[in-house]
Amino acid sequence: MTTTSPAVVPAPGPAATSDPRRRDTGRRGARGRTRSEWKGLAFVAPFLVVFLLVFIAPVAYSIYLSLYREQLVGGNAFVGFENYLELFVDPQFWEGFGRVTLFLLIQVPVMLGLALVAALAIDSARLHASGFFRIAIFLPYAVPAVVAVLMWGFIYGDNFGLAANINDWLGSTVLTPFAREWILVSIGNIVTWEFVGYNMLIFYSALKVIPTDLYEAAELDGAGPMRVVTGIKLPALRGAIVIATIFSIIGSFQLFNEPNILRTLAPNIITTYFTPNMYAYNLSFAGQQYNASATVAIVMGVFTAVIAYVVQLRGSRKEER
Repeated sequence: MTTTSPAVVPAPGPAATSDPRRRDTGRRGARGRTRSEWKGLAFVAPFLVVFLLVFIAPVAYSIYLSLYREQLVGGNAFVGFENYLELFVDPQFWEGFGRVTLFLLIQVPVMLGLALVAALAIDSARLHASGFFRIAIFLPYAVPAVVAVLMWGFIYGDNFGLAANINDWLGSTVLTPFAREWILVSIGNIVTWEFVGYNMLIFYSALKVIPTDLYEAAELDGAGPMRVVTGIKLPALRGAIVIATIFSIIGSFQLFNEPNILRTLAPNIITTYFTPNMYAYNLSFAGQQYNASATVAIVMGVFTAVIAYVVQLRGSRKEER
């Protein structure tokens, strides 16, 4: 009798259970993910190209310039951090830096305080024609900076304009906006006039997104207008105040337009190193000292970034509390 051996069935294993179609699907999935990544990269590519060209490339080139020096013998030579060491002992740089720091400490709180008061007044229901006041306060920001400075320069003129007319009418020299002790105040007045409306709009926008339920609850609790301001509006404005403060700090350290334009009217008061930006500008375009100018730009960029980061960090911590 013939016996047949049972058919040997291979034990299921990775090779037996694997389906070619599944492997194809996996490859297609991998290819699909790669394709999606390329699509995402294609969407952000225009921004990346512009970011590299207008931000990364100029900063990298400035760092490169700050590490070299054009010499009469040897041409453009690598000097390492010598440009930075010379800048740190340059009295003209520190005079300009001290001036913009003083400007920041006085002008920024005044400007933000006025903007905050204006935003709270416009947001309140007690102010009539709030739309008109909102546009009127914001309107100076729409005036080009050069035009604004020229306009205020005409007002400040000692021999012409409004200040001169008032002095003639009083028979004295009470108003001297271009005097050495008043020039920084005069510039601060121009900057405040230009940017109060801008910061007011930031605060006003933050006020408009406060839930109305908070106001209704405060009214039920019998809270008065000042209690609503201190208990609801000001805490809700903390983030907007931090943003406006950071923008104002950056603008203060970048102070250039106002003193540079007014310098033609007060050349003996406003020097070429009145602010660090003016110092870098004149080193580059007037003195052809591109390496020193790049060094000033890098140092001021680092100072600005550090101070802005500290303000943002402190504001974030207070907001978390």
